[in-house]
Amino acid sequence: MSSRLSRRRLATYVADGLLAGTPTRAILFEQLAGYLIDTRRTKELGLIVRDIEYRLADKGHLNATVTSAFDLTSETMAAITTFVKQKTKAHTVMLNALVDPSVLGGIKISLPGHEINQTIAHQLTVLKTRFKKV
Repeated sequence: MSSRLSRRRLATYVADGLLAGTPTRAILFEQLAGYLIDTRRTKELGLIVRDIEYRLADKGHLNATVTSAFDLTSETMAAITTFVKQKTKAHTVMLNALVDPSVLGGIKISLPGHEINQTIAHQLTVLKTRFKKV
């Protein structure tokens, strides 16, 4: 039976392997999956993935999710990438685009540990909350 490693150690191992260019990512992920199954910690997978994203962000590699009501053009995605790089001092930024009509308009950028929400739905919620207090 394997010894129990902390989530931080697992995240650091995987993040370092990804940055070092491990021959194949599949091997790295198979090792992680095998360890989690062997130690019966599969329920922690979501937390470990989040920890890996934090470790990568600490080393200047961000994975961001951009949510908008409509498809974004390549020019808009490039502008968002530049904006995120400037604000976070990251070396590389990977953007995942999501289309969610419920945001009505604007964009929401989700980063590890931070979110920039400039959607119309969010602004309407803020206004609704402010007027409830009055």
